[in-house]
Amino acid sequence: MQKDTAVFSLIQKELERQRRGIELIASENFTSLQTMQAMGNVMTNKYAEGYPGRRYYGGCEVVDECEQLAIDRLKQIFNLEYANVQPHSGAQANAAVMLALLQPGDPILGLDLSMGGHLTHGSSVNFSGKLYQPHFYGVGRETGTVDYEMLEAKAREVKPKLIVCGASAYSRDWDYARIRKVADEVGALVMADIAHPAGLIAKKLLNDPFDHCHIVTSTTHKTLRGPRGGIVMLRKDFENPFGIKDPKGNIRMMSSLLDLAVFPGTQGGPLEHIIAAKAVAFGEILTDEFTVYAKQIISNAQAMSKAFNDKGYKSISDGTDNHLLLLDLRNKNISGKKAEQVLGKADITVNKNMVPFDDKSAFVTSGIRVGVPAVTTRGMKEEHMQFIVDSIDAALMNADDEAYLSSLKGKVNEFMTQFPLYPELG
Repeated sequence: MQKDTAVFSLIQKELERQRRGIELIASENFTSLQTMQAMGNVMTNKYAEGYPGRRYYGGCEVVDECEQLAIDRLKQIFNLEYANVQPHSGAQANAAVMLALLQPGDPILGLDLSMGGHLTHGSSVNFSGKLYQPHFYGVGRETGTVDYEMLEAKAREVKPKLIVCGASAYSRDWDYARIRKVADEVGALVMADIAHPAGLIAKKLLNDPFDHCHIVTSTTHKTLRGPRGGIVMLRKDFENPFGIKDPKGNIRMMSSLLDLAVFPGTQGGPLEHIIAAKAVAFGEILTDEFTVYAKQIISNAQAMSKAFNDKGYKSISDGTDNHLLLLDLRNKNISGKKAEQVLGKADITVNKNMVPFDDKSAFVTSGIRVGVPAVTTRGMKEEHMQFIVDSIDAALMNADDEAYLSSLKGKVNEFMTQFPLYPELG
């Protein structure tokens, strides 16, 4: 068979792009080489609808072992009774939870997307906002932190069946106990979407949502540093609150409803090659080396926060507890859209992002989101954050000077040679 040189040349081109630039998108990371290798394996050939020991196809004995290994390792990481590793993404993990818990039109309460929330927490353009009745809480205008009084008042007003906590652009920890208290008062269940801080929670560096939230979902990339995918988890299994029974008349446990909501509820055959890579990544998370990595993420984020503050940049909530910063650029007289484009010319990758109470559209935005998981994976420490911030500031202050940006790009590329990425790939 003839090698597809067009595709493989593009793969090589992407490798070179990743190697030479500073990757600051908070939802991105670099997997280990062995995690990446596990994604490209013969398990992609195997159809395995169902779950280990309960498949609808023959020949699943080996993928059963691999999927069970992923489940067992994930349970060990977070001290769980139940884990489902099949969701193809965090969005599908959230969709499965809502399918298991809700009926169309049921009220849900989540963090507003414009305040740092996520599409799957009730956005009108997403299934969560189309199928269910979405309501939102936000952050304080002055503090930039979750307004728990607003959350509580809204919960008492609309009596949601599900309260969602978690975000895509929020730099502070969460008060899960307070959310659970109001949820119990109004008869709601709580789902924590920890897609962003999961790796930090795994190493007990942030509050533990499992102590207070009924169900927890996550992606497996970002701070977990695994392949792109999703997971659904329960620390303690429990009888579903809806009285749904199995054919023998027994009330189904929540784990059973969640399994049915993932398959056949929202997707068919699982991606067993990706599940193999999840198992590899979960094994890495269980090591002491990953503990050092997770602590370094927080140290780097806080060092970066200080460096931006020293240069007069406004970060929402004036700092960070986790891996990211949300910067409001209005005092620098540049939009998020233009900042993203300008930084791209210097091989610094960020994403434009709305800030709370933004006066610009989601296509323009007043801010950028900046995260450190990927640069931390490449070996950077606190002292390297100053170069990154200096380079970002220099680019934004010379946004229309193409020659300067080209020169800065060369400096960035030279700086990144200190931190080789996948040197084994040649």
